[in-house]
Amino acid sequence: MKRLPMTMYIGLFVAAMAAPSFAADIPRQSYKAPIYSVPGYSWTGFYAGINGGYGFGTSNWSGVGNSGSTKPKGALAGITLGYNLQTGSWVWGLEGDVDYSWVKGSDSSGTGVCTGTGCETRNTWLGTARGRLGYAGWDRWLPYITGGAAFGSVKMTPNTNVSESKTRFGWTVGAGVEYALMSNWTTKVEYLYADLGTANCSAAACGTSTDVSFKEHIVRLGLNYRF
Repeated sequence: MKRLPMTMYIGLFVAAMAAPSFAADIPRQSYKAPIYSVPGYSWTGFYAGINGGYGFGTSNWSGVGNSGSTKPKGALAGITLGYNLQTGSWVWGLEGDVDYSWVKGSDSSGTGVCTGTGCETRNTWLGTARGRLGYAGWDRWLPYITGGAAFGSVKMTPNTNVSESKTRFGWTVGAGVEYALMSNWTTKVEYLYADLGTANCSAAACGTSTDVSFKEHIVRLGLNYRF
């Protein structure tokens, strides 16, 4: 076997000495731990809850020889059922509620059955069936608009003390804001305007056929549980 030239030995020695320095100069890829981001709140799903608030409005009586204008007001409280579907930042929903109502008012300055002891209009219960459209761009806050059908009882009591009640169907519109307290609980504040149209107080109760309108502003709070 031929011996390697001395110059080759020297070259191999220099390369071996330079290898660690060259490896140290190679940039090392830094490792970063993955950043965990909390998923956004989802409003999709069924929910049920309770609500309560205050209503105030107007009720006008008009008929042959009868006239009056009452301003019913009082508290409301009841239950709520609904469903939301979130698509991106938009939340589409259906909501229904039924409230017991203490909203009532009387007038003794009118004519006919509204003179003397006066006439009284009372809303004994109120329900709504509405669509909702909300914007979930602020995570747990959900401002929304709403509108749909309203229905309820209008109890009419003239100065004859013979009461007559009619169930009326009308419409409602409003707006509100809902906030997610925890994963399953939300709270809201909302305003609704409800118009139940005109009920008729018959001649048997009011002497002559008399139309009685009912319109109401409602401000209420709600607490819902999402399933």
